Amino acid sequence: MTAVAGAGAQAHGEGGAKLGMWLFLLTELLFFSGAFLLYAVFRARYAAGFHAAAADESTAIGTANTLVLLTSSLCMALAIAALRQGRVRASLLGQGATMLLGLVFLAVKATEWAGKIGRGLYPDSPVLLRREHGEVLFFGLYYVLTGIHAVHVAIGIGVIAAAFLLTARGRLGPGRYALLENAGLFWHFVDVVWIYLFPLFYLVT
Repeated sequence: MTAVAGAGAQAHGEGGAKLGMWLFLLTELLFFSGAFLLYAVFRARYAAGFHAAAADESTAIGTANTLVLLTSSLCMALAIAALRQGRVRASLLGQGATMLLGLVFLAVKATEWAGKIGRGLYPDSPVLLRREHGEVLFFGLYYVLTGIHAVHVAIGIGVIAAAFLLTARGRLGPGRYALLENAGLFWHFVDVVWIYLFPLFYLVT
């Protein structure tokens, strides 16, 4: 009887955790929706400047980083499925691959930022301020939105790292994987946000 009550309480707690994650993601969705709306307004008003500024972006690098993030989402989904089925080792491999690909994404993004900053293309720089106003706005939005997204990727890696340690210690497993599922929801959300950011900054030309 006590075991049944404990299992019920655990299921209730995990259901509450998942609901909390969905509510959190809803607030995140509202934030990014507002940012995308702001981009659309400036994009419509300064179309020529946005097109000119986007010529500085490397579509090949953006595409490669998109593939890296999509592959990481697949690894995360496989890790969750493996843990549900009791295949702990496979789940750990999937979680590890997800974190590794996330770090690759951040490294590529940091390299892109460093290249632009090295050429003087950063907010309020003399080089950028000599450009047309639409280009200044484009790079401002680029740094803000890709920067916020990168912070989300870093947070996601941290949460997955916590789930990895708990899985390795036997604290997560079949019937008790809410933390990993919530980490997966967050990771897929970060992936979806990038799917919207990629065309806005890399394909706008």
